[in-house]
Amino acid sequence: MNNSVLEKIKGELIVSCQALPDEPLHSSFIMSKMALAAVQGGAMGIRANTAEDIRAIQNEVNVPIIGILKQVYDDCNVFITPTLKEVREICETGAEIVAMDATKRPRPNNENLEEILQIIRKEFPSTILMADTGSMEDVQYADSLGFDLIGTTLYGYTDETANQDISNQDFSHLKEVLKSTKRPVIAEGKIDSPDKASEVLKLGCHAVVVGGAITRPQEITTRFTKKIKGIL
Repeated sequence: MNNSVLEKIKGELIVSCQALPDEPLHSSFIMSKMALAAVQGGAMGIRANTAEDIRAIQNEVNVPIIGILKQVYDDCNVFITPTLKEVREICETGAEIVAMDATKRPRPNNENLEEILQIIRKEFPSTILMADTGSMEDVQYADSLGFDLIGTTLYGYTDETANQDISNQDFSHLKEVLKSTKRPVIAEGKIDSPDKASEVLKLGCHAVVVGGAITRPQEITTRFTKKIKGIL
């Protein structure tokens, strides 16, 4: 594992620069400029989706990248770098960190997460592997498999954690995650304010990922318009 990469992001902000095909900003060029703006604003890492976006971002900035590939398969809820094919594709970009769904849900093609990790460890030994987890059971599972980093990315987005917010009950879930593992924890998911980002680092997270609150203008605008119209 590349410890120098972990040192670079320790106590820092990582900005998720992603735009899906149905979003106006969907473009590797635009995401590369979004990443540049984030780094100019002080971000020390970028989370990016697809090999094309990652390579475009690598041409613009020199900070660690958490790479993923969102791929939807029929009748399967796992879509963040879900199979060996996608994991390999993102590793081949040279992204320093590669994240994948680390829940215990069935994977596409009945692939086995432990086997994926074993293969990738041999093929890309210097790549840092990050577990995107939802529940505490996921965290324990990812820990047992030997992931380098534990992320809270899917908390609030799986069936058993639906509609939960990382800040609920004074960050109780995050505190439990931090107590349960000795691996570095990256806080991610619904961290939509500077105060929340600061708080998770104070609690002991290695780094914090912020996405929509910085890089998704539709979401940001919606928050303003709902407030103005008295919905919130």
